[in-house]
Order: sequence, then structure tokens, then C-alpha cells
Amino acid sequence: MVKALFFLLVLFTTIFADENNETIYEPIEDSLTQKIKSFLSYNKYERNKKFIEIIFSPKTDFYKNDSVNVVKVVQTLKENGLLKLFFNNPQELHLHFKTFGSPLFFVKLMRESLRNIGYYRYITTDANFNGLEFTWSVSVVSEYATDPLILQKELHKVGCEIADIEQVSSTEWNYVIDMIDSFLNVPILEESQELKLKRSMYAHWLNVSKIKKLVILSSRRNNWYPYISYYDSSLKLIEVIKRDKRIKKITLHIPEFTKYIKVSDIYTLKNLKEDLTLYPKMKRF
Repeated sequence: MVKALFFLLVLFTTIFADENNETIYEPIEDSLTQKIKSFLSYNKYERNKKFIEIIFSPKTDFYKNDSVNVVKVVQTLKENGLLKLFFNNPQELHLHFKTFGSPLFFVKLMRESLRNIGYYRYITTDANFNGLEFTWSVSVVSEYATDPLILQKELHKVGCEIADIEQVSSTEWNYVIDMIDSFLNVPILEESQELKLKRSMYAHWLNVSKIKKLVILSSRRNNWYPYISYYDSSLKLIEVIKRDKRIKKITLHIPEFTKYIKVSDIYTLKNLKEDLTLYPKMKRF
């Protein structure tokens, strides 16, 4: 009898303990909540928890293709005064970018995007490519952290997307960039469509994927010594043409697999005082 009572007592205690254990489990946070918390301190999140629930409702609006739309999350926090991107005084800002694709292509795309959002004097602090993943880090002295929405708009111009953002601190941010559909935002040459290249401090980039032949005429006031580079879709160099003499006309036969060309001068672009006129052709001869 005593043994039976002891057994029932143990069984009851075990069941009661199990029931208590079940009540202390906390629900697993969804990925949106986890991402929101990553941009805020614990105290700030707890103080504004109810407000956050309101501004992020419905939660489905903050997902894109089953993933958190991190740019929209940051923008919502910023617009509602929960995330400040401006500093009280200029700070050294560290940006780390990660992508899967051609390092040369990615750096060119990012350089132009950073320049377009006002970062002109940044310094490359690290770069690494393991054959699949490329990481590139820069630092810049700035009065504000990068606004993801503004950067996203620039990246959209070249077919890139911000896949993820991580805030290490107010002055250090990690970005994952999807560049699977990337392209150079440059003029696309088509047959019989004449194009004039205006005088510029920078080399001219062109998309020549739709033509086979290109005739370039230089104005009489120019002292042009052609330096022309051919690249494939990943900006891998295919061929270079140089002419160490003044040229008024040059005919280019576009090599196979060429998507882009860069038109410059061997010595200096100051040699180009007026336009270069381009005549694209489909036939090679």
C-alpha cells in the first residue's frame, strides 16, 4: 500500500512539473521581430514595444519573397524616430559589403553608387574573394550613416538589391548585396543610331552587346590617342586597343563575348576638346 501511494505521489509530481515546465516556454520570435531588435537596444525596444507593434502592423507588409524586407524595416524605424542615421559631429563610418559575383564588376557598381549618394572620399580598408564570396570594406568620414533606402534606389539602377543589413554599431554596418541581375547603367549602342560622346573627365563606358562593328570619328580640334578596352558581361578584360598616334577615325570590330567597351585616351582625356561621334553597325564588313 505504501509503495502504491509513493508511486502515485511521484507520478503526480512528475506530471505537475511537466505542466509547469510547459508554461515557462516562451514563443519563438518571428524573423521580423528579430530584425527589428537588431537595430535597437534592449531598453529602447522594451520602452517602445507597443508602438513598434503598431507601426509594423500588419507584419506581412514587411516581407518580400518570404524574407524580411530589411530596407523597409530600417526606413520605418527611421521615419518613426526610433533609429537615427545622423551623427552629432563627423564620424568615421565603416561599411562592409558582401556579395556573390565578379569582384571587379561589383566594385565598379558600388563605386558609382557610393559616389551618387555623396561618398566621394572613401578608403578601401579590406577586400577578399574566396572564389565564391566577395567582401569589400570601406571607411569614410561622414556626418551621417548610409540611408538604406537611398542606397537601394541607386543599386536598383544597376540591377542590384540589398538582401540584408546588420548594424554592428551606429558607425559600422554590414550589407549583403544581391547582384545576380546586375548590369552597367551605360548607353546601349544599336545599329544606325548615331551617338555623340561629350567631353568628360572620365572614360566613356558603352554597352555594345547589340552590334558587331563601331566606327568612331574624332573632331578636328581633338588630339585623340585611342585607348579602347573590351569587357565581357562580368567585366573580365577581353582585349585592349591602343593607338600611339593622333586618330581622326577608327573602325572597331567587336570581339565575341564582348558586352562593354571603355573609350579613353592613352595619355589624358584633356586631349578631347570636342565630341566623339559613334556609328554602330550590325555587320562586321
